[in-house]
Amino acid sequence: MDDSDTAAILPADALDATSAGEKAIGEAEVTSPEEARPARPPWRCRPPVSVEPVLFLSMFSLALQAPLSTQYLWDRVSEDLGYNGSKRSECGNGSGPADPLQTEVETLTAHWNLYISLAGFSVGLLVVPLLGSWSDLVGRRPVLIIPNLGLAIQAVVYLVVMYLKLPVAYFLVGRLLSGLSGDFNAILGGCFAYVADTSDTRSRTFRVAILEACLGLSGMLASIIGGQWRRAQGYINPFWLVLATNLASALYAYLFVRESVVPDPSARLLTSRHYKAVWHLFSTGGSAAEAGGKFHRCKLWLYTLCFFVVVSVHMGCRELYVLYELSSPLCWGPALIGYGSAAQHLAYLTSLLGLKVMQRCLEDSWVAVVGLASNVIGLVVFSVADTTQLMFTGYGLCFLFVAATPVLRSKLSKLVGPSEQGVLFACVACVESLCFLVGSGLFNSLYPATLHFMKGFPFLLAAIILFIPAGIIGTLQCLDQRRDHRDSTAS
Repeated sequence: MDDSDTAAILPADALDATSAGEKAIGEAEVTSPEEARPARPPWRCRPPVSVEPVLFLSMFSLALQAPLSTQYLWDRVSEDLGYNGSKRSECGNGSGPADPLQTEVETLTAHWNLYISLAGFSVGLLVVPLLGSWSDLVGRRPVLIIPNLGLAIQAVVYLVVMYLKLPVAYFLVGRLLSGLSGDFNAILGGCFAYVADTSDTRSRTFRVAILEACLGLSGMLASIIGGQWRRAQGYINPFWLVLATNLASALYAYLFVRESVVPDPSARLLTSRHYKAVWHLFSTGGSAAEAGGKFHRCKLWLYTLCFFVVVSVHMGCRELYVLYELSSPLCWGPALIGYGSAAQHLAYLTSLLGLKVMQRCLEDSWVAVVGLASNVIGLVVFSVADTTQLMFTGYGLCFLFVAATPVLRSKLSKLVGPSEQGVLFACVACVESLCFLVGSGLFNSLYPATLHFMKGFPFLLAAIILFIPAGIIGTLQCLDQRRDHRDSTAS
């Protein structure tokens, strides 16, 4: 690996001993060691658990409320239009015209979902980079606490709408308030930045993979609990759990997460400096680009492109699995769909274990390529699956499909300096939101358009697209190895 990939990030204990004059670049005044010491929480959490519970709880609340809010929108729109039917997928019953009232309910529900998603995304696109760059100056803990409180306010708004039967347009108010506080993307960026602060270059990829596993496990748990609970008790009680989970996440961050960045008391939130930091990072490659030059900046852009493509494929295909399984010839019922979802989330754990094993004999880049190969093979099987056995074979072959994303996050983290981790992962979180919009929009449009000649064509196209990031990652690794060999020969 080149020097930029092995730039170590100081641990928190070393930062305690670093003065603010050494930490801040270009500042005229030097603060005392007491002022420069990172803020300690009331109770200190012992390693190796640090921000993992924060991300687990936050993702759990998000995964719990997302499908419930969609179902609530469906029920409210149906009630407003006087539609008394239920949303069913009658496999193989393609005869007869579709109910025009049901079609209108589906359309309005999809539109409200789109408006709510765009409201959070558009506001978050402005706020998240601001908070990410700010966290490089004031510390990570505020960026873990404030967005969780914003998500809690959103849950309160949703509960008020449900209790008072207010128009569903008020859901937009909750999303906007949550977006103004940074939303889940700020928590995501803050957690990954915290891990980058507190890990060295050897262990960072695995620490990032643990956070990725937290996302998958919390999503699986929420999907199991949410549907059963709604059928038993309706919508209100699960949303009380969403509120409690967000508050618990904020409280954990306040009580147990130790600050990993030396705070700058003079740092301001509302300043154009933070957006300039984003521009500087991607236009010059950041403060660590001096050794690598233009190649360093190109690597930053190329790894970001790879991350965009991989996550867009993941998001887009995830939107299609249930539609594919419900219809002929598979005709799965709720039980099989639940097993399929569990198998898909189980891949987060198998990818974590596989990554740990493969790191003993392979470079991180080749681990990512192996993960992409696993994903490609699984998607090819999905594209031709016409039996339950073949579908579960595809899920089994995708057992390493999550291995690529932690490697890409770690590669990006090693390309920037310690003072730029927050702004980097905030931008990565925004890219991830964009991936959801692009992936779901592309594949949801492609699926009905290709039903007449190949039902599984979107999966086949996704497999072909994944060759692009695999080729880029492999090429960059070969170039790094060649340059390292040349440098060692010259020395």
